[in-house]
Amino acid sequence: MPPKRQLVAVIDDDPSVLKALDRQVSAAGYRSHAFASAEEFLAVAAFCGAACVVCDIHLGGMSGLQLAVHPVVTSLNLPVVLISGGWDPVIDEPARVIGAAFLQKPIPPGKLLEAIVDTVGPPIADGED
Repeated sequence: MPPKRQLVAVIDDDPSVLKALDRQVSAAGYRSHAFASAEEFLAVAAFCGAACVVCDIHLGGMSGLQLAVHPVVTSLNLPVVLISGGWDPVIDEPARVIGAAFLQKPIPPGKLLEAIVDTVGPPIADGED
């Protein structure tokens, strides 16, 4: 059976940003599943097959940093790409410590894809061996 394209879980509580990120990930050749909250993702994380997570740091409930160190995410060994509307050394240092990529919005063209490729490799097309 050929491998399935990698699934990228995209999490943002701003619907327009979520939709844009979801489209960007899909257009790059990855499968994408959009989640409006960290909690929504955690409810299915164990069986959704995500290869990595792209998550806003500032969410309405659990933050992206909290998600990145959550036992479910760490037990699945999921790489996390954190995004934020602004650079903050208070966020940057913990992101580095936990091994998460950290991108600032607006994300320059190609930087999101570069971060995803660094975590899971290039997209696998349907039907590739």
